Amino acid sequence: MARLLCIGEILVEMVAVDVDQPTTRPGRWAGPFPSGAPAILADQAALCGAEVSLVGTVGRDAFGTACLTRLRASGVVVDQVRVDPDGTTGVAFVSYRGDGSRSFVFHLADAASGRFRLADVESGLLGVDVVHLMGSSVFSAAAAEAVGEVFDAARARGIAVSFDPNLRPETLRREHVPTLLRILRGAQVVLASEGELQLLLGDAPDEDCARQLLAGSATTVVLKRGARGAGLYLDGREELSVPAVPVDEVDPTGAGDCFGGTFLALVLQGWAPADALRHANLAGALAVTQRGPMSGNRTLADLRAAEHLLPST
Repeated sequence: MARLLCIGEILVEMVAVDVDQPTTRPGRWAGPFPSGAPAILADQAALCGAEVSLVGTVGRDAFGTACLTRLRASGVVVDQVRVDPDGTTGVAFVSYRGDGSRSFVFHLADAASGRFRLADVESGLLGVDVVHLMGSSVFSAAAAEAVGEVFDAARARGIAVSFDPNLRPETLRREHVPTLLRILRGAQVVLASEGELQLLLGDAPDEDCARQLLAGSATTVVLKRGARGAGLYLDGREELSVPAVPVDEVDPTGAGDCFGGTFLALVLQGWAPADALRHANLAGALAVTQRGPMSGNRTLADLRAAEHLLPST
């Protein structure tokens, strides 16, 4: 089986209980939930049967223990996760607005998550078939440098790169964009949310951006369209567009990462990309029905049991 290596932040998340609950004064919060976009994706990929390793840094504290316990239980190999004795595990606070948007407060750059370096990864690259990187991991100058070095190291070893831009306005800085663009243009698989390619590559619609990437290094581009489903691009054209699976939304955080973990896991196990897309779309929809970014992650058996929810295409 092909091996997937995920790189980046591991943290816990505190979720606002009430809609339009401000972060400027006391309120009700639920958590801590194990989180971090690469960790959510790795968790879901392992639940779907992939051989997955995760590289990142947590603190030697209860939050770090909670994250590692969850990941191990799902089957993620965390031998390369460094436990920093001097740093604390990163924390994110997520609040929800009545219009469906979210706001985040991150404590990452000065936490253990911000101490990730290429040296944490190098031994873990041995025997890996795909390295997955995420734009959310580029939250500081040091993090941008480290992620860029991982990308270069993977390319030098002939390892395929999967990339999710996963842009976070709260942490993204103009000086980070060149690193994100270099990875985006050099990745073989791109998993982007609606609007992200347009922001990074210019004013062209996402569909044109997908074709631009497929004319370069990319072999597969997936556009995650949220309530409008998802699209799959191969060989410079859209091969498949799937509508959203109707569900009652409780918490959208992590749904895109759950989608990505499912898609990568199934493709790495030999599924046709179109079938992987349909089940990734289903997994992302089911993920939002639970509070907490990993709480709605599902096994492959769970997804097969829910196939009756798949819309016809």
